[in-house]
Amino acid sequence: MALEDLVILLVEDDPVFRSIVAAFLTNRGATVIEADDGQQGLERFSQHDFDIVLADLSMPILGGLDMLKQMIKRKPDTLSIVISGNQVMADVVEALRVGASDYLVKPVNDLCLIENAIRQCVGGSNQQDVQLEDLDELSYQELEEHLSLLEQNAEAAKSVQQQLFPPSVIDYPKAKIDYSLFKHDEVSAYFIDSVNVGERYLIMYMAHFHPQDNRCAFASVLLKSFVNQKLKRFRNDNTETVIEPFNMLSYLNERMSKSGLDIYVDIVYAVVELTHYRASIAQAGKGLRCYIRNEEGLMPLAMPDALQLGILEWGQPSTQFRNLMPGESLCVVSSSVKHREMLLNDEFVGLSYSPEVAPGGYVQMSF
Repeated sequence: MALEDLVILLVEDDPVFRSIVAAFLTNRGATVIEADDGQQGLERFSQHDFDIVLADLSMPILGGLDMLKQMIKRKPDTLSIVISGNQVMADVVEALRVGASDYLVKPVNDLCLIENAIRQCVGGSNQQDVQLEDLDELSYQELEEHLSLLEQNAEAAKSVQQQLFPPSVIDYPKAKIDYSLFKHDEVSAYFIDSVNVGERYLIMYMAHFHPQDNRCAFASVLLKSFVNQKLKRFRNDNTETVIEPFNMLSYLNERMSKSGLDIYVDIVYAVVELTHYRASIAQAGKGLRCYIRNEEGLMPLAMPDALQLGILEWGQPSTQFRNLMPGESLCVVSSSVKHREMLLNDEFVGLSYSPEVAPGGYVQMSF
C-alpha cells in the first residue's frame, strides 16, 4: 500500500478532522498515533519512533510551532508537515524557519494532498515525483494568494521576512556563523541563511533580490522553502543537490524563474565539507563577492560574473573549490567598502535598520 510501514504522529485538536485524516492514512497503510494538543504530542513523541509528524499549527495548551521546536531539539532530523488553518503566512514562515519539512493550508479539500506531501518528505519513486510536481504548482498557488498582501502591506512583508532571519551569531558543533545585514527600508533586499547537514556539511548562502520592494519578503520565503525541499531529499538519501552548489543554483534558477515573482537574484551559495574543510562555492550575479579571511585580511576568490537567478535563458553559475587552512574563514560580502571594513572589525549585529550604513552586509563562517 502507498504508505505501508510508515509510523505517523498526527497532532490535531479538531477531533472530526483528526479522525478523518487518521482513517484515511490508516487505510493507505500507515500506522497512525493521534494526539489532540501539542503537549500530548510531545508525550507521544517521547514514547515512540515516528517516520514523520503531521501537526496543526494552532492548538490549545501547547501550539504546533512550540511543539515542533522541542521535537527538533530532541531529534534534529525529525520530518514534519504543518497545517495552517488561519491562512497567516507568518505561521508558515516560522514553521519553515524552525525546520518544518513542508506545509499545507486548510481547508484541505483533497486528502491525497496530505499523502503526496508525506511521500515527498520520506522519498518516493519517479512516478510519485511526477505527482509531486503537481503539488509544487499547488504550493505556488497557495503562496501567490499572499503575494498581493505582501505587495500592498509593508508592515506584513516586514513581519514575514524578519521571522526568517537567524540571530546574529549561530553556533554549530564544528563552526560558527556571524553576520550583519543593513537595510534602509521596511523590507531587506538581502537575505542570509545557513544549515548544518548532518555532521559532515555546513551550508551558507547570501542573496540579493532585484528590484527592491515588498516582493523581496516573498522571495525570501520561496528561497528558504526551496532549500528546505532539497535538504529533506538529502536526508532521505534521494539526492545530494543541496550539497552541490552548481546543481543547487541551477535548481534555484528554475524554481525562481517559474515563481511568477518577476524578481532576480544575486547569490553566493557555499558548502563546506567539515572533515577536510573543503569549500565548494557557486555564484550567480555580480553584486556579492566571496572572500577567504585570514590574519592578513580578506582575499577575494577569483569567480567570474554570471547571470542572476530568475532569467529563463540562464547560462550557468561561476564555481570555485578551495581547501580552507587552519585559521581561515569563509565570507560573503556585498559591494560596499564600508561593509568589508566592518567585517574586519568583527561588527556582527544581525539584521539592522541603519540609514547611515549602505544597504547590504556580510556573513562569515569560521571554524
